[in-house]
Amino acid sequence: MQFRQQALAKLQSPEELDLPVRLARPQGWLVLGVTVVVMAAASVWAVTGSVASTVGAPAVLTHGQGSYLLQSPVAGQVTGILARQGERLPANAPVVKVRTPQGTSVIRTVAAGRLTTLAAGIGQIVRTGTDIAAVEKVAHPGDPLYATVYVPAEDAAAIPAHAPVDLTVSSVPAQEYGVLRGRVRAVDRTAQSAQSIAAFLGDSQLGEQFTRKGRPVAVLVELTRTKATKSGYRWSTADGPPYAPDSMTLASASVELADQRPLDWLLP
Repeated sequence: MQFRQQALAKLQSPEELDLPVRLARPQGWLVLGVTVVVMAAASVWAVTGSVASTVGAPAVLTHGQGSYLLQSPVAGQVTGILARQGERLPANAPVVKVRTPQGTSVIRTVAAGRLTTLAAGIGQIVRTGTDIAAVEKVAHPGDPLYATVYVPAEDAAAIPAHAPVDLTVSSVPAQEYGVLRGRVRAVDRTAQSAQSIAAFLGDSQLGEQFTRKGRPVAVLVELTRTKATKSGYRWSTADGPPYAPDSMTLASASVELADQRPLDWLLP
């Protein structure tokens, strides 16, 4: 009975149409305004902004023309070593002597360079095509170093010209001296095989190592030179190491890729 009286009283009461309607509290308007501003800023960034990314890859410090493998053209026994590892040799310089059934044969360099690896030893039996030595093609002692970076083929197209590159050199403590700076000079669009890498670096083991996860693309990096450091190259620290890194030194490279619009990867 009491509920019925309350319902009848409610029906007989005025509608109170003259009272203002409160849509939201001031705090609610503030939250709504902030949300709209954030969403608008995010939309503008997604359309006009960019995201920088990098790719990591193994690298080797080399001179620009690379190296070559000196192989025996004959089969026989090594009877003499005529050059020292690390020695700079002219073209057609004698490296080893091999005794064959037809007589003694002298194996000579194909082009001028530095003898980086001497694989032959006295008394060793060699066959035709056996690796005798690796020779780095360098004409002058002051020729600058480059870095050859072996980037996964799927990332090669995203590497722009003159992209910055940071190199962590295996022979230089990065915690103390930082990383070596450089920029992309050229990108070889042809995927490299283990054989082509070995032919350029003069090291068959590196050819196999760099192709374990697929055939990479070779990226030539020009190291930034400066007179402000003892090494002659620019490092992430002010001074860098008190010595220049040697050629054929392994490194780990971080190559900056072309900027990507956020919308490209936010949308499916």
